[in-house]
Amino acid sequence: MKVVYVSYPASDREPAEGGVPASADNALGLRPHLEEGGHTLVTTSDTGEDLDRELADADVLLTTPFWPVYLDEDRMKNASNLRLVITAGVGSDHTDPETAKQHGITVAEVTGSNVVSVAEHNVLQILALVRNFVPAHDEARSGGWDVAAISAPAHDLEGKTVGIVGLGAIGARTALRLKGFDVTMLYYANHRRSPAEEATLGVRYARLDTLVAQSDVICLALPLMDGSQALFGPERIRAMKKGAWLVNTARGAIVDTDAVVEALESGQLAGYAGDTWYPQPAPADHPWRSMPHEAMTIHYSGMTREAQERIAEGVREMLDAFADGRDMPADYLMVAPD
Repeated sequence: MKVVYVSYPASDREPAEGGVPASADNALGLRPHLEEGGHTLVTTSDTGEDLDRELADADVLLTTPFWPVYLDEDRMKNASNLRLVITAGVGSDHTDPETAKQHGITVAEVTGSNVVSVAEHNVLQILALVRNFVPAHDEARSGGWDVAAISAPAHDLEGKTVGIVGLGAIGARTALRLKGFDVTMLYYANHRRSPAEEATLGVRYARLDTLVAQSDVICLALPLMDGSQALFGPERIRAMKKGAWLVNTARGAIVDTDAVVEALESGQLAGYAGDTWYPQPAPADHPWRSMPHEAMTIHYSGMTREAQERIAEGVREMLDAFADGRDMPADYLMVAPD
């Protein structure tokens, strides 16, 4: 069995001991385990021609949501041996599901591995925007002390209305963590929670247009799928409260890139924070790197050390099942060929 693992390169700034488990160099610690079983592991950070050469005879592709391999018809057709694609994390939208099914490729991911990590990051980025943290930090770093300028757009989160779009595992954990801030929480999702669950999470269901119109902060916690591509485009952003904040750790393509920039420049949005971009890795000239009133991070929210350990455990479980001819764990399965 040949396994190709694609991820970000190791950094000369990472700790001397331990390294980063999910880097291409460390490959989630899988190499000894795979080689002891007689399998081959190839690691790379290339997502172009070098990768295509390795995929030509690969059985398994391990990709990551933060350094994704975009799998289309041509790439799958040329990888004739490929039977399993595993996302080392959560979010397999870089692989077209129908095309994978037609080519007999199983698609799986480590469901639940990063939900705590991303939920915590959601709260972090909400507070960073509402409290005007990034400009305050920049002021401290630059040697300034303009308290008037920095405090003018800073607010308490308490008493605000927070709208959560998507209330799956990440959205629900985000709500639980926000509950203690004494905010009003609205949510919109394809499947409404039971009254008992709503009470536990401290949320109230609202239709999307109502949530957009009433929320001071909107947090996107839904997958990229049919219907969510550019869900927050120019029209929907204009329907938000003027001066509201938008947080998106879900997928960059759920919002319209240029519409976000324009809304920040016009003051329609008071701030935008996100962890995901499109495409990824984001080019150096991506407009979100230079737009005003942002609290952007690179796609690392779901990559805490604890999350990487959970990812490594799940990936190993799936590789062992595949090598032994056993069924994939049902909760990890995204696409099963006919």
